[in-house]
Amino acid sequence: MAGHSHWAGIKHKKGKADKARSNLFSKLSREITVAAKSGDKNPDMNARLRSAIQSARSSNMPKDNIQRAIEKSETSVDSNYENIRYEGFGPKRIAVIVETLTDNKNRTASNLRTIFQKNGGNLGTQGTASHNFQQMGVIKISKSEISDDKIFELTVDSGANECFSNEFFHEIHCDKSEIYNVKKKLEENISNFLSTEMEWIALNKIEVSSVEKDEIVNFLGTLDDDDDVQNVYTNAKL
Repeated sequence: MAGHSHWAGIKHKKGKADKARSNLFSKLSREITVAAKSGDKNPDMNARLRSAIQSARSSNMPKDNIQRAIEKSETSVDSNYENIRYEGFGPKRIAVIVETLTDNKNRTASNLRTIFQKNGGNLGTQGTASHNFQQMGVIKISKSEISDDKIFELTVDSGANECFSNEFFHEIHCDKSEIYNVKKKLEENISNFLSTEMEWIALNKIEVSSVEKDEIVNFLGTLDDDDDVQNVYTNAKL
């Protein structure tokens, strides 16, 4: 998949089929709750919450679940979740960034360190691997939502940097500081979005063999299955 984290592409192609729905919904609910807690409960007034809800809808999360997650932001006053980024190197020395949303960073760090070590990698400090990536705003839209020609036209008009299309979805890249401005312009013509996130784009991708690919995908999948993990990025060309 051009210009982006291949791991994210693989996850989407598989339709998240290898991840239990309950686990996926739990992560989506947590993001909705934290987004609602950090700002306005009205998604029209809270860009992070609006994006979280759109991601939940694109994953077929029931409306009742979404509403409960929003309401939980008012009752979970004792739960303080933190967004913490972990970095390290996995099998074949691939660079990896793991974004988490956790209420217990000691538990999260311990779990991730174990996963890295069991797969021949090592967890480092912040900055260890991130110099291999550039953080950008990434907006994904289903191919069924809009044509290739139209999305390229809207990308230019919205002030975004680039647009890539594959057989499943369009992916728009923009400066991270402009992501919600770009999104707002796109919303004038598009109603449904797969996701709107700050993502880590590899500057240079590492070629891996077919055998190495299976090992790496299994490693990334194990990371992604951890309850505290929200996103996983790598510079491996998968």
